[in-house]
Amino acid sequence: MDAIARFAEHVVRTRLADIPAEALDAAKTFLLDTLGVGVMGSGGPHAAELVAAAGLWGEGGSARVWGRGARLPAPSAALANAYQIHNSEFDCAHEGAVIHPMTALSAATFAFAEREGGVSGRDLLAAIVLGVDVACHIAVSSRTPLRFFRPATCGAFAATAAIGRLMGLDAGTLVSALGIAYSQMCGTMQAHSEGLALLGMQIGFNARNAIAACDMAARGIAGPVGVLEGPYGYFRLFEGEGDLASALAALGKTWRITEVSHKPFPTGRAAHGTIDGVLRLKRRHGFAPREVAAVRVRVPSLTHRLVGRPPKEGMTTHYARLCAAFVAARALIRDTVGVEDFAPEALGDPATLALARRFALEVDDNPDPNALSPASVEVALAGGGRHAITVADVYGGPRNRMPRAAQVEKFRRNWKAAAAPLAEAGGEALIARIDRLEEVADVRSLVDLMVP
Repeated sequence: MDAIARFAEHVVRTRLADIPAEALDAAKTFLLDTLGVGVMGSGGPHAAELVAAAGLWGEGGSARVWGRGARLPAPSAALANAYQIHNSEFDCAHEGAVIHPMTALSAATFAFAEREGGVSGRDLLAAIVLGVDVACHIAVSSRTPLRFFRPATCGAFAATAAIGRLMGLDAGTLVSALGIAYSQMCGTMQAHSEGLALLGMQIGFNARNAIAACDMAARGIAGPVGVLEGPYGYFRLFEGEGDLASALAALGKTWRITEVSHKPFPTGRAAHGTIDGVLRLKRRHGFAPREVAAVRVRVPSLTHRLVGRPPKEGMTTHYARLCAAFVAARALIRDTVGVEDFAPEALGDPATLALARRFALEVDDNPDPNALSPASVEVALAGGGRHAITVADVYGGPRNRMPRAAQVEKFRRNWKAAAAPLAEAGGEALIARIDRLEEVADVRSLVDLMVP
């Protein structure tokens, strides 16, 4: 029997009462973060164009686009909202899995919930925890370097498992749904290499496909069952090699939602170690950006692959977001990194580019092909001083959490950046409702607050 059946059983048989309070609280925390980022992403690059294109792909408006209010068929709304969650690289991440586990899941479940109606906050909570569990347990089982864009591929597993739970599918039917989602799976890293918006749109494609997969399976269409371990299954084709034994043994014991990291800055989580390192050194030693002669950063091989690209003239927003040298230079200049740091004037700022070119990212000897940390940062000053730090507990992660006040402040900033003005009171109401999600009778009431 393929291991996908074990994951399906986990999704179907786990009761809300079986899920510890820590996991439920984490689900609320990262749902609020995800909704805020998704609202802000409505004003991001190519968000309007994607919604306009999606409006051509079928009639009906059963779900809404956050921050805009456009009505689309549920699969198309899932596509648009998933892209909005990711288009600023501000969505939460599971570092060990190297995925954004809430992105496709949140967009797809909310679109499904809007279409169907009557999905309660209690049901949504269980679906979130279990969907994240499936995706992250699968992803952490990979034993090979990243080949495909895992936030998109494993995002399909997260979203399909969560919707299957909301639909009340039995285990066999959920296996079919996961097989149908797998049959549509996509996520090329070529879009990452070229710095294209299509990278985040691929998460949206898989969110859209998850709804279609569950709809098809619920109507008796069979999907392949060798989803993970078959001769043409996920590990052979997408990952290369995997070992599921530890993940299967951890089902119902290790709740992966509790391991998710916030992103304090709108850039790849792989760049956060470099940012954290230079900011800690600057605050500790008080040097100014103009004093920096060189910065040497040693990082794991995957971090180097993901964010080790060189800064250059004419960078696109998406290229710059995943350039650790650029974002760390902005952090040294401004003591933070925000969405405004990827505006055209910031991308072309001569002082930033000059400082970014003083960074050198090198690969360390970490043997883990999926590690994103630690980052060892050494700053050499023009006057001859030298300061170094190794950051393992990167800010925003499980060992160095963002305080609640910082989490809420991030949400509020994002809320104010929607494409269309949203009522400030609506943002405060959303914070309160997510805190008491078990009491929400119909999650459509949450979307009501996220549209103009």
